[in-house]
Amino acid sequence: MGMGSDMYRQQILDHYKSPRNYGELEDPTFTHVGENPMCGDEIRMDVKLDDEGTIERVAFSGDGCAISQASASMLSGKLTGKTVDELLEMNRDDIIDMLGVDISPMRVKCAVLAEKVAQDGAKIYRGELDKSKTSTED
Repeated sequence: MGMGSDMYRQQILDHYKSPRNYGELEDPTFTHVGENPMCGDEIRMDVKLDDEGTIERVAFSGDGCAISQASASMLSGKLTGKTVDELLEMNRDDIIDMLGVDISPMRVKCAVLAEKVAQDGAKIYRGELDKSKTSTED
């Protein structure tokens, strides 16, 4: 890996040490909490939609490794201005590309935790998923 990946590693550390949008929204449209039981990461995602259904604000809270927390911080900024459909269309490759570094197979679940939690929250909000059946182990 060259200098470019060093820059992305620094970006991940920066988001881990100084997370963006960390906290809870006062009046979110939907909230969901998920965890990665393999390593103990836990993330809560709060999403506020505007009247047209566009993501207006995102906040996250929780505990976990640098990868899961940095990913949540970066994702919280990336989702603003997107629609719920665009959120639901995201996949793990989008998250790995956003992080900009190679992620080992064991750490992929850490990297995509925030995405899965936000997607499950959106599906529950839309009535497409029963809250009791959510899992972040997939």
